[in-house]
Amino acid sequence: MIDYMKKHEKYINEMLNKNLNNEELKELLLYHDKQIRWMQHERLAHLIVMLFVCFSTLLIFGFTLIKASMPVLLLAVIFLILSVAYLIHYFRLENRVQKWYGISNQIRQRL
Repeated sequence: MIDYMKKHEKYINEMLNKNLNNEELKELLLYHDKQIRWMQHERLAHLIVMLFVCFSTLLIFGFTLIKASMPVLLLAVIFLILSVAYLIHYFRLENRVQKWYGISNQIRQRL
């Protein structure tokens, strides 16, 4: 996902470095805004999954406090690692989409 976003961002920056006329800029803006909408949907899906995983992690930690055993502790550690991975991924996804908003505004200014 992040690689896809980097490739798109590279393409948009390459197009902005060219001397585009207004019609080409409008098409580029439409294409870029479409990509933003797709990423917003992806961002929402990842937010829901991340919240579910983090909530499950908290429940497992609570269960670990009640009934501490090696399998439960192992499950808690696995969910903690998964939660951290989702938080990092969502953070990167969110920041990249925020950066795309700035690119979209840059295209609008050139129009």
